[in-house]
Amino acid sequence: MEEQVTTPEAPSGGDTNTGKRKHDDEPDPPETGGRGKKRRGAGGKKLRPGERYVPPPQKRNPGVSFSQEHFDETSYFFEGGLRKVVPYYFDFKTYCKGRWIGKSLLEVFKSEFRAESIEYYEKAAKEGRIRLNESPVDDLSVVLRNNDHMRNTVHRHEPPVIGAPLKILVDDGEVLVVDKPASIPVHPCGRFRHNTVIFILGKEHGVSKLHTVHRLDRLTSGVLLFARTLETSKKLDQLVRDRQLEKEYVCRVEGEFPEGELICEEPILVVSFKIGLCRVDPKGKESRTVFRRLSFNGKTSLVRCFPLTGRTHQIRVHLQYLGFPILNDPIYGSHAWGPHRAKGGLVRKSDEELLQALVEEHRSQESLHLLDFIDDCGAAKEAEKTSAFPTHTEEENSSQVPPEERQSTGSTEAESGQKSPPGSWDHLCSECKLVRPDPTEKELVMYLHALRYKGPDFEYSTQLPDWAEADWEETDLS
Repeated sequence: MEEQVTTPEAPSGGDTNTGKRKHDDEPDPPETGGRGKKRRGAGGKKLRPGERYVPPPQKRNPGVSFSQEHFDETSYFFEGGLRKVVPYYFDFKTYCKGRWIGKSLLEVFKSEFRAESIEYYEKAAKEGRIRLNESPVDDLSVVLRNNDHMRNTVHRHEPPVIGAPLKILVDDGEVLVVDKPASIPVHPCGRFRHNTVIFILGKEHGVSKLHTVHRLDRLTSGVLLFARTLETSKKLDQLVRDRQLEKEYVCRVEGEFPEGELICEEPILVVSFKIGLCRVDPKGKESRTVFRRLSFNGKTSLVRCFPLTGRTHQIRVHLQYLGFPILNDPIYGSHAWGPHRAKGGLVRKSDEELLQALVEEHRSQESLHLLDFIDDCGAAKEAEKTSAFPTHTEEENSSQVPPEERQSTGSTEAESGQKSPPGSWDHLCSECKLVRPDPTEKELVMYLHALRYKGPDFEYSTQLPDWAEADWEETDLS
């Protein structure tokens, strides 16, 4: 959504830097041997011959947040106006799910982790990359039991984002306010970890232990607030709950938006909680947005938006309902909604059909926006939090590949002036054998910007983006 509130007591997701919960991608506390006693099975019974010992689950440390250890996992490099991440090794961890108990690792890989072939997992196991209760697994026929802890080391690639610097607007010890560029997620989620606001702040500005006040969509730019202290976080959260935090956005929409003030009060229903897809529906939650047209250039309109409630994708959904979707909105401007793109709430598809149509549209276009359905901060956030293995999509931009292995590329090293980062090649990684074209500006920018956040005793704002100029005209961004 344009902004989504997260309370300090219950941060969203398991990979969020709120200092509130232990992350699945962080080192587990060392296991103890039970005061030197011999290992015993469940209930303290001695293990039978051939019986495998499963240690009890470790208690989570709620005070762990991202630290320099995490920030040092890899580094950035800049190429073609993009911020890129050197591929790095990363451990995905999970405890055995109930539905896996009694199944072999091989069966689980075949049914639930089909991003890689069985041959890949067999090779990874032989190289010690797959571990069960911290012991390398060389035979995938091992049967999983309750409380088994699985760890898989992968060679991780992240999609590039816009290379613009992350500007800090305010840092007064109580709040930190940044001007977020489009294309950068706020928190680690899906395919993104180091190419996120949280990690950029930690790696380039030495800032950590922030408390989330709200979030912005990956493609949305503008004012983003963090609290420096728990006390400030609670104060700001209460302002949000009491609706004393005024939010102002600016966007560019298709067509000639009506002059004057226009209020949309259509209720919004979440179609899919996993990916945050929404639509107008009588069964939805109360929503209210005030719109005012600022200018019209003959093709598109610049519109000021005041969301008075905080529903997921509220501004985008209400503009779609009114028949003026945001220019370059990959989801709510999509023709997968039908010929009228859900104007007036008319959607002649079931929720399942709509989701499938959106995925197929972006897959056929080999669009980076497929990340918003499969791998962005909704579905894949849950996958990354609980899965031992990442979910791959064909639309992800792979990182640098040794020249002798390259299959295709949009530019040569000489043209880019940037050589492949050293140490970024892995012989088992399928992504390393591919080179995908860099995303275009059209894939990285949506014309929605958080312009101003105002409270009883503060106001934070940014400059208008270039596309918000009255005489701006869209050019071919491909």
